[in-house]
Amino acid sequence: MFGMLSQKTRYTIRALQHLADTVGQGPVRLDAIAEAQNIPRKFLTVILSEMAREGIVVSHRGRDGGYELALPPVDIRYGDIIRLTRGSIALVPCASRNAYEHCNNCLPEAECRLRGLMLQLRDETAAILDRITLADPINVEPPFAEA
Repeated sequence: MFGMLSQKTRYTIRALQHLADTVGQGPVRLDAIAEAQNIPRKFLTVILSEMAREGIVVSHRGRDGGYELALPPVDIRYGDIIRLTRGSIALVPCASRNAYEHCNNCLPEAECRLRGLMLQLRDETAAILDRITLADPINVEPPFAEA
């Protein structure tokens, strides 16, 4: 998928942000994450299981169980989260490093200036996402006015 962050990626980022905010408080119950982040419980179960397999979170069973980050928030970069859940930061398939595909109905790549632009955009976006971690504060901006 190219173009926008998938719902899965957005849910994953929100769940991991929630866990980063609770570091040091012990495991967080799945229901607490689902409610606080407005993520369907079933979907969250799948996401957290995948993140556990990737070594990003750890799950604890039992009455006091739940989830917590397996790594310090400073070691989890947004670029890595997006790549793990989406596969690519690129907006078009021909600009992807990890999910490259030739675009349909396009010019030869050597002649396509759009591809050149998308490669620059991908590189700049990746540089930003690979510099920002779950430990970094992110400002919340007010919503845009409806037109």
